[in-house]
Amino acid sequence: MNDTRLPDLSPGDESAVRGLYHRVLDGWNLRDGAAFAGPFAQDGEAIGFDGSRHVGRSGIAAEVGRVLAEHETPAYVAKVRRVRPLAAGAAQLDAVAGLVPPGAEDIDPVLNALHTVIAVNRGAGWRIALLQNTPARYDGRPDLARALTAELRELLVRTPGPVA
Repeated sequence: MNDTRLPDLSPGDESAVRGLYHRVLDGWNLRDGAAFAGPFAQDGEAIGFDGSRHVGRSGIAAEVGRVLAEHETPAYVAKVRRVRPLAAGAAQLDAVAGLVPPGAEDIDPVLNALHTVIAVNRGAGWRIALLQNTPARYDGRPDLARALTAELRELLVRTPGPVA
């Protein structure tokens, strides 16, 4: 077996990848489809909580913009769990996220999610190639669902919005 060591991710690169993720969530929370899509590569993709796939920065902006305009959407709170290099110019960010419905002060555990972001730097700065939004249902493991909800609720006590 060839265990090739992955390149290190510099602190600046890790910060840039985290920043992309926070900008996406800020765009959602500001109800601005273009701001949500801004951190994506031109050919980036977003896979929504319901499994819908949106392709291309302009397609993501249009579809997310439509959703935000037509629905009263909840606001994100999130925590980045790790950022790791995949190869030179490629990194993976893993996060957990909860949503606070409009007018509420607590997250709705049914909407808890795991986010995976693949970010790439093709020489012109970091961009999101893929954002995968997966429901954190934990079928048959209610203890894991409760633990995630408790972890996300701690973020509400400290500060609203995304957390590094």
